[in-house]
Amino acid sequence: MNLGPKIVLIVGSAPDATRISSWDLSHFASCVVINNAWRLTRHWDYLIFPEDFPVSNFPSYPIQIEKQLITACEFVPEQNKFGGFIYAGGTMAFTAGYWALGSLKPDVIAYLGCDMVYTQEEGKSSHFYGNGSADPLRQDITLQSLEAKSVRLMIHAQLQNCAIVNLSKLPHSRLLFPRASTSQIISKAFSKELLEKHINEIDPEKIKIAFQAEKKLSYMVSSGRYWESIDEFDKDKLKQIDSYWLESAAQLTRNTPNDLSYA
Repeated sequence: MNLGPKIVLIVGSAPDATRISSWDLSHFASCVVINNAWRLTRHWDYLIFPEDFPVSNFPSYPIQIEKQLITACEFVPEQNKFGGFIYAGGTMAFTAGYWALGSLKPDVIAYLGCDMVYTQEEGKSSHFYGNGSADPLRQDITLQSLEAKSVRLMIHAQLQNCAIVNLSKLPHSRLLFPRASTSQIISKAFSKELLEKHINEIDPEKIKIAFQAEKKLSYMVSSGRYWESIDEFDKDKLKQIDSYWLESAAQLTRNTPNDLSYA
């Protein structure tokens, strides 16, 4: 019987994600793979993908009955519970996080392969399967600051007594989650200590300001298809809200540098 924390692993398509092939996934309550990340392991539990995910990119093998495909029908309602796509950020790494937070109720969410840093070096691939589109870097008013969106998700998780960490070993990441190793996160004490650390180092007044600003703007597209009403939203006001989220965790992110020294 596993008496440790309930850990949800979320896997993206960065080259670093290939590390999962050597991991014992029994430590994780669930493995959520995003888009093409199903190719990295057959031991996934949920495959989450957007409406425009090509049918040709679906698993080439029969999907076992215990595995679940998570579509907009499932993740849009969950995302809306946390304020919707405009505030959360319209890219699948964040959508997967909010869906997991709302649906799976974990103690820890651990990210791998979602650093949103795309190499431009000759001879190096942007994704584990080769070169793909850098979806989070597209021109989109919901993605003006990936760092701010990661802080927002981290704070929403904290309010649900869930810690979020980044298992990446890449030198840089756009996610401002603290770095951790798989050996660390399986300890119940680790998640508790991490949450306590966050509580001591975030600014509740700045968080309150961010929530109030979101509520005042009242930007919500219940279908999730915010791009169909893009002219109704003020880019500068959303940028201001991003700044509030970043300010709320300024001490936290300063004290846990986003590099390999934390791992």
